[in-house]
Amino acid sequence: MNLTLSQRLSLVFSVLLLACCGASAWLQIRSSEMHEKEVVQDLSRDIARHIAQSASLMDEHGLRPDAVRRLFGQLMGVNPSTEIYLLDNEGNIRGDDAPPGRVKRTRVDLEPVRRFIAGEPLPILGDDPRSADARKVFSAAPLQRGGQAPSGYIYVVLQGEAHDRLAARVAASSVLRNTLWSMALVALLGLVAGLIAFGLITRPLRRLAEAMRRFDADRTPDLQPPVVPPSPPSPPSPPAAQRSRDEIALLETTFAQMAGRIGEQWRALTRQDRQRRELIANISHDLRTPLTSLHGYLETLSLKAETLDVAERRRYLAIALAQSTKVGKLAQELFELARLESGHVQPALEDIALVDIVQDVFQKFELAARAREIALRAEIPPQVPTVRGDVGMIERVLTNLLDNAVRHTPAGGAIELALAAAGGGVEVTVADTGPGIPPALRQDLFQRSLSADGRRGGGGLGLMIVHRMLQLHGSTIHLVERAGHGAVFVFTLPARPAAQP
Repeated sequence: MNLTLSQRLSLVFSVLLLACCGASAWLQIRSSEMHEKEVVQDLSRDIARHIAQSASLMDEHGLRPDAVRRLFGQLMGVNPSTEIYLLDNEGNIRGDDAPPGRVKRTRVDLEPVRRFIAGEPLPILGDDPRSADARKVFSAAPLQRGGQAPSGYIYVVLQGEAHDRLAARVAASSVLRNTLWSMALVALLGLVAGLIAFGLITRPLRRLAEAMRRFDADRTPDLQPPVVPPSPPSPPSPPAAQRSRDEIALLETTFAQMAGRIGEQWRALTRQDRQRRELIANISHDLRTPLTSLHGYLETLSLKAETLDVAERRRYLAIALAQSTKVGKLAQELFELARLESGHVQPALEDIALVDIVQDVFQKFELAARAREIALRAEIPPQVPTVRGDVGMIERVLTNLLDNAVRHTPAGGAIELALAAAGGGVEVTVADTGPGIPPALRQDLFQRSLSADGRRGGGGLGLMIVHRMLQLHGSTIHLVERAGHGAVFVFTLPARPAAQP
């Protein structure tokens, strides 16, 4: 059967409830019967003794059968529910007033009789002579004369056939019906209460199952983020949920947190996939332009080798060589970025004097800056703390930043590199007087190559390499706003730990 958890719980609860009600009704009826038998037997405990003391039952010759039968008939006429029997010392039935053929036994077990005479706790059940296997409450007393040994027993069945017929009729008419109705009413009320309780208990589970169903249904195959299921109307806060003893509420809160994290991770994957596609498109554009130029000039040299003079041939070769250098540089940057992203490259940390690295990097761009009429300025305080880092990576970071600044700073502009002690490290600032970066393109500045239209907006592979190298040093680069400047990049390198005494 394809049943929900609530339906299965309700079904099991209903079956158990009916079984418990049936067992309770049986125990109640059984207990009522035993209580009635105990009361009847206790009230009629002495009836057999009074009969045994009757003087008309025995004479000097022993028992008088005619007197026994006559007395038994009189007593049974007074109390129709009783049945009286005369037993010998072996338990054999020697006298009764039952209609012919009604007595089914010829002998009665005397063990219950002795227990009754000994005064053991009631009720005590003995054999019913009018049934082959039934047992009923009784009263019994020994027959003895003048202190002699007992010559038999008076055995009185207290709830005979007349009592059974009347009890069956009454039970069929009212007692059993009332018991069944009571059991049905209790079962109905218990079932309603149980279903309501199960509904309240499993409601968070149903809500959680619905949230999981929506979460699974909202996933799409093209890396679109799934719709995170809404939280319950009044969800407990994580600390409160963790302190709660309600496992279902804790499970629901944990799933909501997990779904939120999965949604965030999915959105991050989507963003990374979009950036990857943009990076491939931009790199393809960067490669296509110099390759096309290189191919064109080489083709021109090949077709017009005989008609070109030496000066033109040298100019074409210089242009082709420059484009080839650009392609090689781009391929090297791609290779370097791939190595950094693979996680196999780790910085070789050592103590570094940033002032020396700044001087070396300035020497690299001195000629290029002078050719473009750009001023290079360094603002270095008298005492700069020694930093901890990889010399090659830090030099590459400064080289990429200055290269971007030189390429995007107009003639007559300036590039400034400043060092300053900041907390437990050295803050490095690289600023230019170029056009800056539009606000719309700053969000993913260090995760993409170039803007779609080819203008400055992504910073190229150089900024991606800078970002990754600084991450390996436990630092982060930021683009900040500063009046009178274009692009201003700031990052901090950790200072060398103080020597232990």
